[in-house]
Amino acid sequence: MIRSYKKLFDNNEKWVSDTNKNNPDFFNSLAQGQSPEFLWIGCSDSRVPANELTGTAPGDIFVTRNIANMVVHTDMSMLSVLDYSINVLGVKHVMVVGHYGCGGVKAAMGTKQVGLIDNWLRNIKDVYRLHETELNAIENESDRFNRLVELNIKEQVFNLTKTSIVQNAWANGQSLLVHGLVYDVHTGLLKDLNISIGDISKVESVYKFDLQHSLQ
Repeated sequence: MIRSYKKLFDNNEKWVSDTNKNNPDFFNSLAQGQSPEFLWIGCSDSRVPANELTGTAPGDIFVTRNIANMVVHTDMSMLSVLDYSINVLGVKHVMVVGHYGCGGVKAAMGTKQVGLIDNWLRNIKDVYRLHETELNAIENESDRFNRLVELNIKEQVFNLTKTSIVQNAWANGQSLLVHGLVYDVHTGLLKDLNISIGDISKVESVYKFDLQHSLQ
């Protein structure tokens, strides 16, 4: 057990050595600060590493992760990351990235108690309820599972647009796009779900804030 832990440090030293060989100034440049264009809201699943599967370097993507890539309006950690990335770092793209085979989504489809996480998974059950007619019409369980993964991503994208953080950015003329992507662990490929949103026009009126006072 200790050996596997120490292996992480061996791997780190090798990565530093290889990086310095390829780009001697890499760490000096990285230490000066960050200006990523992307915020990645992903799943905590260890099989979905943001930088590796997008071929990007440290400093390119700001990342927050939780079980099943949820945008929950009581999650102060996620909201703090969202606010910082948009208002301080100035990211131009916020991406909700789910993945097929997501254990959280699978658990939400069932009735078995898992533990504390049941309270978190209830948010995914709400997504199922919203799309119950479509999902129940899918006879193949695997296909229904995959579709719920996609619909969950879609709803989390919409949840982002409901936040005052995103709406204020748009109202202030900030160039900001919100996207939904799904990762296929079987192929390694990212799929764009074509639900990108760049302004408040697609937000239902009940969720729109009166931003006049906040902009004065």
